[in-house]
Amino acid sequence: MPDQSRPRSSGKPLAQQYDVALLDLDGVVYVGPHAVAGAVAALAQARDVGMRLAFVTNNAARTASTVADHLSDLGVPAVASDVTTSSQAAAHYLAERLPTGAKVLAVGAEGLTAALLERGLRPVQSADENPEAVVQGYSPDTNWEMLAEATVAVLGGALWVATNLDATLPSPRGPLPGNGSLVAAVATATGQRPVATGKPDPTMHRETLERSGANHPLVVGDRLDTDIAGAVAVGCASLLVLSGVTTPKSLLKASPDERPDYLGLDVSALLAAHPPVVRDGTEYSCGSWRAGGSWTGFTLRRVDDDAPATTEFIDDGLDPLRALCACVWSVNLPTDSPLEITAVAPEADRVLRDFGLLRTATEV
Repeated sequence: MPDQSRPRSSGKPLAQQYDVALLDLDGVVYVGPHAVAGAVAALAQARDVGMRLAFVTNNAARTASTVADHLSDLGVPAVASDVTTSSQAAAHYLAERLPTGAKVLAVGAEGLTAALLERGLRPVQSADENPEAVVQGYSPDTNWEMLAEATVAVLGGALWVATNLDATLPSPRGPLPGNGSLVAAVATATGQRPVATGKPDPTMHRETLERSGANHPLVVGDRLDTDIAGAVAVGCASLLVLSGVTTPKSLLKASPDERPDYLGLDVSALLAAHPPVVRDGTEYSCGSWRAGGSWTGFTLRRVDDDAPATTEFIDDGLDPLRALCACVWSVNLPTDSPLEITAVAPEADRVLRDFGLLRTATEV
């Protein structure tokens, strides 16, 4: 399993080091109907150097074919077999436990119904039809009546499966309620918790690995609790991109099973080598940046200001964050602990503010 104690280095571009990228979609390739800036060109270049692309999404609303068509329309050619959705994972889970033709109360969109039918299960809409299971996936059209039917069926003893527990999903307007928020309503009403088959459960990534035939895969995602935790669970290396929901603040406080191997602003990070993070006692350096300290507080400073700039590694402005991650992760602070970071010199102060990490003696 990859070492999550500090960000890893790569002496050559990730697209040349790994054979298949297992790409999350929302917040990585697109946000809503629009591609993330630069993503289409970056993925085309990754393919040009030999990396294959597979798409793994916790979004259960659309079919794999619809997702593939959307990607193709954006300029990222894809077919249905390139896509694994959380609806497919949930339907697979249920098909292994229920007889063919079993009734399943489906709370979700077209993608969920299609996945159930593909597995020989019978979608129904009412608890009065005595379903053997309830499966709940995200749909923007989910209403109180649907949640009520799910509640009645779960309280009646039906097996309850959620495609994922993502509390939010990205949008051009910012985070919006995701499937996890809707699942929480049924959980509150029933006092029960569902089986969740989407990321971070390793089922989805394992299925994608089998489909793609990957030998040396790299998971690419924007969420710590699903994409990165899922990569850790299945034993894959991971790249966290900051084009979605994760902030530098939440990254620094990531638990050991949610720490990525590589960092990037977006998927263009696939096209570059990544710098090493070097330990020197209680300090960690990356490029010309050094972070030091302990659980009582941390410092960030720039060193070797007169040294010539190197073009060997990615130039994305994240070296100070890489050094800070290694330093903070090394002490394994509880995720709810306050974190104090002191900026040494104005340039370091500016970097911390750009990352949303305020200066000395401020909780972040």
